[in-house]
Amino acid sequence: MTQSQSRSTNPANWQPGKIEREGLWIFTGLRDFIDNIANTSPARLALSAFGVVIVVFTTLLSLPASSATGDFTPLHQALFTAVSAVCVTGLTVVSTAVHWSFFGQLVILVGIFVGGLGTLTLASLLALMVSKKLGVRGKLIAQEAMNNAGRLGEVGTLLRIVITTSVVIEGALALTLVPRFLALGESFGQSIWHGVFYAISAFNNAGFTPHSDGIVPYQTDLWILIPLMIGVFLGSLGFPVVMVLQQNGLNWKKWNLHTKLTIQVSLILLVAGTLLWGLMEWDNVRTIGHMNLGDKVTHSLFASIMTRSGGFNLVEQNHMEPTTMLLTDALMFAGGGSASTAGGIKVTTIAVMFLAIVAEARGDADVKIYGRTIPEGTMRVAISVIVAGATLVSVSAFLLLQISGASLDRVLFETISAFGTVGLSTNLSSELPPSGVYILSILMFAGRVGTVTLAAALALRQRSQLYHYPEERPIIG
Repeated sequence: MTQSQSRSTNPANWQPGKIEREGLWIFTGLRDFIDNIANTSPARLALSAFGVVIVVFTTLLSLPASSATGDFTPLHQALFTAVSAVCVTGLTVVSTAVHWSFFGQLVILVGIFVGGLGTLTLASLLALMVSKKLGVRGKLIAQEAMNNAGRLGEVGTLLRIVITTSVVIEGALALTLVPRFLALGESFGQSIWHGVFYAISAFNNAGFTPHSDGIVPYQTDLWILIPLMIGVFLGSLGFPVVMVLQQNGLNWKKWNLHTKLTIQVSLILLVAGTLLWGLMEWDNVRTIGHMNLGDKVTHSLFASIMTRSGGFNLVEQNHMEPTTMLLTDALMFAGGGSASTAGGIKVTTIAVMFLAIVAEARGDADVKIYGRTIPEGTMRVAISVIVAGATLVSVSAFLLLQISGASLDRVLFETISAFGTVGLSTNLSSELPPSGVYILSILMFAGRVGTVTLAAALALRQRSQLYHYPEERPIIG
């Protein structure tokens, strides 16, 4: 029998196209699935992207190569650290410098960089890598999230700008820090590593430190403290604001409303936080009471910047006055700018709600600021974000109180720090059993992507109605 006859009598044995299609079926299905999500529900795509990244980094941190002892790291510790890194929080259950090997610390650093790019950036990258495209709806959402109407739908351009901006700022911070570590007696390799680590951790508002005692030894070293403060503050403004500043400089008239509100409210919180924190801790000998005037001012400014998402600390949080802890709770809950590496409910949310209160007090029908009217839909989203954030914190605090038996002030502090992806800690995280660790992990994840995703989802759920019920106003207050 000839070869051609064999093929004709057994056609199932000769179908290269069928084999090829079977081999690509899984990839094709995954591509179609992600493309469908990108076009119909970017909120779910953002959640999926962050979830996949966290699973990958949890697996890497569980490996023996990631620990200094060469042993497997328990799942709850690896998961918590991965979530804390990817969600740029900074809370830890084990010492970053002691427990993790160089490879483990490198995994954490990469996780911080990837997580700092943001939910919609990761979602767009995932869609582009798998499906090679992002539908018109997904592009418009990504463009709107970056608040850059000049590049309508050009997601690739936005991604390049975001990544380039991150690398340039982090590189500048590292070039500033490395010479100082060299001057302090560290080896060249250590200085490079520590400079890069602190630069990425600062800009992404992560708060991780490669030193076992953190940055406390540098509490009077302005060469280190000032770059850290600048990096954290720039990161907390958000990529949309940084882009506007790049394009228009300090020309106030050319700034859009988002940029104006973000910078204005951020500066108000910065000044108010500095004054109040310094006033409350001025005579506290356990924190700054024994320091000179210059060091007290530096510590107050540093604390005000870090409490809104930076996570670096110069004083023991348990040694602060109860009023200072309450102030810190408020600043951590407020957070930074939208589409930034900071957490919290965001400063623009606070601004919109404050403006709505002022308009209501004046009897104005519209909420106006800087010659612009804020839509009612935006105010509804702001209310939803605040209520959702408060609910998450309340439920998590209730559960942790039951699990840990710790005092309410410590539990509330740790809970808000996790939700706001801040990283300041009363050391409660390291004392919790695995069940408490998992709760904080979920809270960090929800704090990083939950309110943002909720805001994006609500903003898209605008639908037309063919009828309108009669209005009736219930009694409020």
